[in-house]
Amino acid sequence: MPVSFLLAAAENPNPMASEPWVAGTALVVFVCAFGFLYLKVWPVITKGLDDRNDKILGEIKAAEDARSQASQALADYEKSLAEAREQAQQTIAEAKAEAQRLGDEMKAANERELAERMARAKADIESARKAAVADIHTNATELAAAVAGKILKREINPADQARLVEESLRELDGAGV
Repeated sequence: MPVSFLLAAAENPNPMASEPWVAGTALVVFVCAFGFLYLKVWPVITKGLDDRNDKILGEIKAAEDARSQASQALADYEKSLAEAREQAQQTIAEAKAEAQRLGDEMKAANERELAERMARAKADIESARKAAVADIHTNATELAAAVAGKILKREINPADQARLVEESLRELDGAGV
Protein backbone atom coordinates (compact mmCIF):
# COMPACT_ATOMS: atom_id res chain seq x y z
CA MET A 1 0.00 0.00 0.00
CA PRO A 2 2.64 2.43 0.55
CA VAL A 3 3.43 2.34 -3.07
CA SER A 4 -0.15 2.94 -4.13
CA PHE A 5 -0.35 5.86 -1.73
CA LEU A 6 2.65 7.36 -3.28
CA LEU A 7 1.24 6.82 -6.73
CA ALA A 8 -2.05 8.41 -5.71
CA ALA A 9 -0.18 11.33 -4.26
CA ALA A 10 1.75 11.68 -7.41
CA GLU A 11 -1.39 11.70 -9.49
CA ASN A 12 -3.13 14.26 -7.34
CA PRO A 13 -0.50 16.80 -6.34
CA ASN A 14 -2.95 19.40 -4.78
CA PRO A 15 -3.96 18.32 -1.29
CA MET A 16 -6.69 21.01 -1.15
CA ALA A 17 -8.40 19.75 -4.18
CA SER A 18 -11.12 17.38 -3.12
CA GLU A 19 -13.69 15.39 -4.72
CA PRO A 20 -17.28 16.61 -4.72
CA TRP A 21 -18.70 13.64 -2.92
CA VAL A 22 -16.38 14.31 0.07
CA ALA A 23 -17.57 17.90 0.27
CA GLY A 24 -21.20 16.80 0.03
CA THR A 25 -20.71 14.19 2.72
CA ALA A 26 -19.05 16.76 4.98
CA LEU A 27 -21.90 19.17 4.35
CA VAL A 28 -24.53 16.52 5.17
CA VAL A 29 -22.69 15.51 8.35
CA PHE A 30 -22.38 19.17 9.36
CA VAL A 31 -26.09 19.85 8.75
CA CYS A 32 -27.10 16.66 10.62
CA ALA A 33 -24.79 17.49 13.54
CA PHE A 34 -26.03 21.09 13.60
CA GLY A 35 -29.66 19.96 13.42
CA PHE A 36 -29.13 17.43 16.19
CA LEU A 37 -27.39 20.02 18.36
CA TYR A 38 -30.05 22.62 17.59
CA LEU A 39 -32.97 20.29 18.30
CA LYS A 40 -31.62 18.21 21.20
CA VAL A 41 -28.64 19.87 22.89
CA TRP A 42 -29.40 23.59 22.53
CA PRO A 43 -32.78 23.39 24.40
CA VAL A 44 -31.09 21.54 27.27
CA ILE A 45 -28.35 24.16 27.44
CA THR A 46 -30.81 27.09 27.27
CA LYS A 47 -33.07 25.39 29.84
CA GLY A 48 -30.08 24.94 32.17
CA LEU A 49 -29.05 28.57 31.67
CA ASP A 50 -32.63 29.77 32.24
CA ASP A 51 -32.91 27.63 35.40
CA ARG A 52 -29.62 29.01 36.65
CA ASN A 53 -30.77 32.56 35.86
CA ASP A 54 -34.07 31.96 37.69
CA LYS A 55 -32.20 30.50 40.67
CA ILE A 56 -29.85 33.48 40.84
CA LEU A 57 -32.76 35.92 40.54
CA GLY A 58 -34.64 34.01 43.27
CA GLU A 59 -31.60 34.15 45.56
CA ILE A 60 -31.21 37.87 44.88
CA LYS A 61 -34.89 38.44 45.71
CA ALA A 62 -34.57 36.29 48.86
CA ALA A 63 -31.50 38.28 49.88
CA GLU A 64 -33.34 41.55 49.29
CA ASP A 65 -36.32 40.27 51.32
CA ALA A 66 -34.00 39.16 54.11
CA ARG A 67 -32.25 42.53 54.06
CA SER A 68 -35.62 44.28 54.15
CA GLN A 69 -36.76 42.11 57.06
CA ALA A 70 -33.46 42.69 58.85
CA SER A 71 -33.74 46.46 58.40
CA GLN A 72 -37.36 46.31 59.62
CA ALA A 73 -36.28 44.22 62.62
CA LEU A 74 -33.49 46.70 63.31
CA ALA A 75 -35.93 49.60 63.10
CA ASP A 76 -38.32 47.78 65.46
CA TYR A 77 -35.46 47.02 67.85
CA GLU A 78 -34.28 50.63 67.82
CA LYS A 79 -37.86 51.82 68.38
CA SER A 80 -38.36 49.44 71.31
CA LEU A 81 -34.94 50.41 72.68
CA ALA A 82 -35.88 54.09 72.46
CA GLU A 83 -39.20 53.35 74.18
CA ALA A 84 -37.40 51.38 76.89
CA ARG A 85 -34.95 54.24 77.42
CA GLU A 86 -37.81 56.73 77.56
CA GLN A 87 -39.71 54.54 80.01
CA ALA A 88 -36.57 54.14 82.13
CA GLN A 89 -36.05 57.91 82.14
CA GLN A 90 -39.70 58.40 83.08
CA THR A 91 -39.42 55.81 85.86
CA ILE A 92 -36.27 57.48 87.17
CA ALA A 93 -37.95 60.89 87.04
CA GLU A 94 -41.00 59.51 88.86
CA ALA A 95 -38.78 57.85 91.47
CA LYS A 96 -36.86 61.11 91.99
CA ALA A 97 -40.11 63.05 92.30
CA GLU A 98 -41.49 60.46 94.74
CA ALA A 99 -38.27 60.56 96.76
CA GLN A 100 -38.38 64.37 96.78
CA ARG A 101 -42.03 64.31 97.85
CA LEU A 102 -41.34 61.79 100.61
CA GLY A 103 -38.33 63.81 101.71
CA ASP A 104 -40.42 66.98 101.82
CA GLU A 105 -43.17 65.20 103.76
CA MET A 106 -40.65 63.78 106.22
CA LYS A 107 -39.00 67.18 106.60
CA ALA A 108 -42.37 68.85 107.20
CA ALA A 109 -43.36 66.12 109.69
CA ASN A 110 -40.03 66.50 111.49
CA GLU A 111 -40.42 70.28 111.57
CA ARG A 112 -43.96 69.93 112.97
CA GLU A 113 -42.78 67.43 115.56
CA LEU A 114 -39.85 69.66 116.47
CA ALA A 115 -42.16 72.67 116.79
CA GLU A 116 -44.54 70.64 118.98
CA ARG A 117 -41.65 69.43 121.14
CA MET A 118 -40.33 72.95 121.46
CA ALA A 119 -43.78 74.22 122.40
CA ARG A 120 -44.15 71.43 124.98
CA ALA A 121 -40.64 72.11 126.25
CA LYS A 122 -41.39 75.83 126.55
CA ALA A 123 -44.65 75.04 128.33
CA ASP A 124 -42.83 72.59 130.62
CA ILE A 125 -40.09 75.13 131.26
CA GLU A 126 -42.66 77.84 131.98
CA SER A 127 -44.58 75.50 134.26
CA ALA A 128 -41.38 74.44 136.01
CA ARG A 129 -40.34 78.08 136.32
CA LYS A 130 -43.68 79.04 137.85
CA ALA A 131 -43.47 76.05 140.21
CA ALA A 132 -39.90 76.97 141.11
CA VAL A 133 -40.84 80.61 141.66
CA ALA A 134 -43.82 79.57 143.76
CA ASP A 135 -41.61 77.18 145.72
CA ILE A 136 -39.01 79.89 146.19
CA HIS A 137 -41.71 82.30 147.33
CA THR A 138 -43.09 79.73 149.71
CA ASN A 139 -39.66 79.00 151.11
CA ALA A 140 -38.84 82.71 151.26
CA THR A 141 -42.13 83.46 153.00
CA GLU A 142 -41.59 80.68 155.49
CA LEU A 143 -38.06 81.87 156.07
CA ALA A 144 -39.24 85.48 156.37
CA ALA A 145 -42.00 84.41 158.73
CA ALA A 146 -39.51 82.45 160.82
CA VAL A 147 -37.12 85.40 160.88
CA ALA A 148 -39.94 87.78 161.65
CA GLY A 149 -41.15 85.41 164.34
CA LYS A 150 -37.72 85.37 165.88
CA ILE A 151 -37.52 89.10 165.62
CA LEU A 152 -40.94 89.54 167.14
CA LYS A 153 -40.31 86.69 169.47
CA ARG A 154 -43.48 85.09 168.72
CA GLU A 155 -44.62 82.34 166.51
CA ILE A 156 -46.72 82.95 163.44
CA ASN A 157 -49.63 80.61 163.15
CA PRO A 158 -50.36 78.68 159.93
CA ALA A 159 -53.19 81.00 158.94
CA ASP A 160 -50.90 84.02 159.11
CA GLN A 161 -48.27 82.15 157.17
CA ALA A 162 -50.78 81.20 154.39
CA ARG A 163 -51.97 84.78 154.20
CA LEU A 164 -48.41 86.04 153.82
CA VAL A 165 -47.68 83.47 151.06
CA GLU A 166 -50.78 84.53 149.11
CA GLU A 167 -49.91 88.21 149.42
CA SER A 168 -46.37 87.55 148.21
CA LEU A 169 -47.63 85.55 145.23
CA ARG A 170 -50.07 88.32 144.26
CA GLU A 171 -47.30 90.89 144.50
CA LEU A 172 -45.03 88.71 142.31
CA ASP A 173 -47.78 88.14 139.75
CA GLY A 174 -48.45 91.86 139.70
CA ALA A 175 -44.74 92.54 139.17
CA GLY A 176 -44.71 90.19 136.17
CA VAL A 177 -42.18 87.70 137.48
